[in-house]
Amino acid sequence: MQQRRVVFVIFEGFQSLDLAGPFEVFQQAGRPGPGYDCLTVAPVAGPVRSAGGLRVHAEHGIGDLDPTGIDTLVVAGGNGVDDAVRDPALVEWIAEASATARRITSVCSGVFLLAATGLLDGRRVTTHWSRDAQLRREHPGLTVDTRPVFVRDGQVWTSAGVTAGMDLALALVEDDLGREAAHTVAQQLVLFLRRPGSQAQFSVPLWSAQPASDPIRTAVAAVHADPGAPHTLADLADRAGLSPRHLQRRFTAELGVGPAEYVERVRVEAAQRALTGGDEPVTAIARRCGLGSSESLRRAFHRHCGVTPTDYRNRFRSTDDHA
Repeated sequence: MQQRRVVFVIFEGFQSLDLAGPFEVFQQAGRPGPGYDCLTVAPVAGPVRSAGGLRVHAEHGIGDLDPTGIDTLVVAGGNGVDDAVRDPALVEWIAEASATARRITSVCSGVFLLAATGLLDGRRVTTHWSRDAQLRREHPGLTVDTRPVFVRDGQVWTSAGVTAGMDLALALVEDDLGREAAHTVAQQLVLFLRRPGSQAQFSVPLWSAQPASDPIRTAVAAVHADPGAPHTLADLADRAGLSPRHLQRRFTAELGVGPAEYVERVRVEAAQRALTGGDEPVTAIARRCGLGSSESLRRAFHRHCGVTPTDYRNRFRSTDDHA
């Protein structure tokens, strides 16, 4: 392929992994061959201190790098983004680069810099879950969805925090070079699973609140110990030593979701592991994980993952399956 120029925008207080992770994905994808020409740009060329204290040398400043001729623009996030958005020269350079770039992307809170240009108005975007309320408040013209790992809206791709930048970069490589090339990169970088953009930022135990009382902890533990067990409201209430009505009320109050939704999410995650870890038939996985039939599994996957179970298996197997 013809070499593609990828420009990473960094600033004081950027998140170092927002740069290093995607940078390595593109570098690996370009071997051998012309691949990707990866550059870094900051308000001023030279050392740039990350939020964690790591200093990175920006090859270019916005004053000496032509904003045209960029294939993919990647804007890093980090705690310093709140100051960076108040730099009019940086925002203007990003706007000029975005006007001609084939793809415009952000990692984590880098979306705030893209939003400051106005080019995201009316688009669906994501960012790190902790920035959800701030992004909605400061940019009400955006459709903010912080559930997925990354979101594509036309030529604009935005991603969640930190390691999600690598998932985004792998998706961009797949968009350019195909699925096998992206899997090869995942193998080289020892990425266990290339996550789909629609996958939730958190697994169920991290996504939900934690149970605050022993009865609810007991019910939750039973679900995780055997996702395929019945786990009806009556079953869980019996385990918790509560009435079904009392369990429903306390479970929802403590975890933020009702028992039925929680159980379904745990079962979908169990099915995800089974689909990517072996060749067991989809129908058998549906039964074993408590989802009943392949059709019930398909509907649950559509709600939570945005893809069918078969497509999920084909696209997101562990790297061992492609070695």
